[in-house]
Amino acid sequence: MDLFSSTTAGEINLLPSDGVVNYYGIIFSKSMADDYFKKLIEDIDWRNDEAIIYGKLIITKRKVAWYGDTDFKYTYSQTTKSALPWNEDLLALKKIVEEKTGETFNSCLLNLYHSGEEGMAWHSDAEKDLKRDGAIASLSFGAERKFAFKHKKSAETVSVHLEHGSLLMMKGSTQTHWLHRLPPTKLVKQPRINLTFRTICR
Repeated sequence: MDLFSSTTAGEINLLPSDGVVNYYGIIFSKSMADDYFKKLIEDIDWRNDEAIIYGKLIITKRKVAWYGDTDFKYTYSQTTKSALPWNEDLLALKKIVEEKTGETFNSCLLNLYHSGEEGMAWHSDAEKDLKRDGAIASLSFGAERKFAFKHKKSAETVSVHLEHGSLLMMKGSTQTHWLHRLPPTKLVKQPRINLTFRTICR
């Protein structure tokens, strides 16, 4: 049985308990995914991310961008960003994700990883700016990468490979009980773009 067949995609919870993660698999044709990847690379206002760690400002190689319905403020890693206005492609992608998941979103954090050597450490998206237990939908374009979850108490792990043009959604108490990360790897040489659609508390 194909775990992510068209009849079950998005219905299976990847987590054994304490949260919900649905992987819808690839939702775009390759040509459409390629087209969006190219547009996002060229048209998004990419900036190197910043974080304050142990009181020191760190500039990452990974680039980010923050968009939303209004100039939402979003604070993480002790730095604050103001959302840029949506462009046409982001609004189109938001609509597709909302129709696919049945959820609604008012903002999007984008990440650009230039190669597999750039990743993200264990963390949970539970900042006070975000809707508590709100859904976070993650679109992936470009290189296929492993995405991992770890339970905060039991340390049990679950992982999934996010494909070019695929959609994953985290919701419920996932952020309360689970950490997630994008582990670095030297095996992947191609870039990846990740869009995480979120709900900021107004």
